[in-house]
Amino acid sequence: MSEIGRVLILFGLVLIILGLMMMFFPKILFRLPGDIHIEGDNYSIYIPLATSILLSLLLTLFLNLFVWFFNR
Repeated sequence: MSEIGRVLILFGLVLIILGLMMMFFPKILFRLPGDIHIEGDNYSIYIPLATSILLSLLLTLFLNLFVWFFNR
């Protein structure tokens, strides 16, 4: 049971950090330099390439920590 508690605390800390980043740095979190934004006369295309890579890395780290806690 203590492993589940650790994972929940870790998940809560990640959510708190993400929430603080969204409050204080909204443009940095969602508009990274590697993102592609194309605007035309009647359209706007946003391709979050760098954001997707960063999110993938963070989720991989979180899931690896999650598996590591349960396999100890």
